[in-house]
Amino acid sequence: MQQDMIVILDLGSEQNTLIARDIRALGVYTEIQPHDLTAEQLSALPNVRGIVLNGGVNRVVDGVAIDASDAVYNSGIPLLAVDHAAKKADRTLPAWPRDEAARRDALREFVFDVCKAQANWNMDNFIADQIELIRRQVGDKKVLLALSGGVDSSVVAALLIRAIGDQLTCVHVNHGLLRKGEPEQVVEVFRNQLGANLIYVDAVDRFLDKLAGVADPEQKRKIIGAEFIRVFEEEARKLNGIEFLGQGTIYPDIVESGTKTAKMVKSHHNVGGLPEDLQFELVEPLKMLFKDEVRACGVALGLPDSMVYRQPFPGPGLGVRCLGAITRDRLEAVREADAILREEFDRAGLRGKVWQYFTIVPDFKSTGVRNNARSFEWPVILRAVNTVDAMTATIEQLDWPVLLRITDRILNEVKGVNRVLYDLTPKPVGTIEWE
Repeated sequence: MQQDMIVILDLGSEQNTLIARDIRALGVYTEIQPHDLTAEQLSALPNVRGIVLNGGVNRVVDGVAIDASDAVYNSGIPLLAVDHAAKKADRTLPAWPRDEAARRDALREFVFDVCKAQANWNMDNFIADQIELIRRQVGDKKVLLALSGGVDSSVVAALLIRAIGDQLTCVHVNHGLLRKGEPEQVVEVFRNQLGANLIYVDAVDRFLDKLAGVADPEQKRKIIGAEFIRVFEEEARKLNGIEFLGQGTIYPDIVESGTKTAKMVKSHHNVGGLPEDLQFELVEPLKMLFKDEVRACGVALGLPDSMVYRQPFPGPGLGVRCLGAITRDRLEAVREADAILREEFDRAGLRGKVWQYFTIVPDFKSTGVRNNARSFEWPVILRAVNTVDAMTATIEQLDWPVLLRITDRILNEVKGVNRVLYDLTPKPVGTIEWE
């Protein structure tokens, strides 16, 4: 079913994504487009019922105030101008109301009363549309997907399996830096339950040998990223007839990678794809979804909650939580302590209530007492933070019984550890991760 669309034209606002999420919450699909959208580009967008001309603090570019094209003004499509962003419009707001309810009321009036849009944006319709689009794009060709086990790649895999079945080949590279049980879960869910063509690559020794003695965090990241691409390329070139590459690009990846009126927040490895010599056409069915919508899509596709609501996890995995030069024994201490922390948070009813929680093992030891004898072992640092946008973060104030139970288990169950610490540093001054 073709959904009605409201287009948000970026005329320098910092609230484009906020408004997009508000409109989607009304059950109407929306996309953010550049301010200089042409007549051809506008006509190519399906079922456009209204356009929001969204002005803001970045409206002046190189000394000139940007505006929408004449094609937009002459389109006959209802227009809502924000922050004096336009020459003329059907509705004008001096600025978006700060009050969330008032903002949504203004949008609701424009979307439904002025634009006559229908609330037909939902996950079932999205999945049905994407299945049709994937089949149309791929035809009878084959698709390759790097399946990390993260939320985005897992949801893409489940959607591609439903759309094209055994035309999809997934490659899961175990680099030894995943959390406890994650490689096994990927194999169980995708190969055993969903029947995917899954290639499992045990590259643990290869990665850890490359990382031996490397203490600099950025150097570790570069080694992990480069080695992953090499392993993936090697596996891809063993296969015949692959013409498409599936990717878990999502909407924030595209938005954060920069627009014509906003500076890049951070570059994303999956905006632009892997090395050009692989010569694949990209299949990116989630590229217009926000993270919470990706999770809702995963639930609708039948993925387990433990995968859909997986904790945020850095690309280099536990490699940046085993501080300094990675050793196998400290890496195992991080992995085991992390598993205990997650089990106890689940037991305390904190899963889904705390944004991110994990353990860190630094590259130093302290004196302790174990079995009535001196011990010289590592500390484990616990970190639990809450955030909306990851730009700032506050510390979760854990109850003492929970902290004491976690501490007791780590000291008794994790080899080589004699202290447990709780990091109370917010962001700023600290960052969420230590490396």
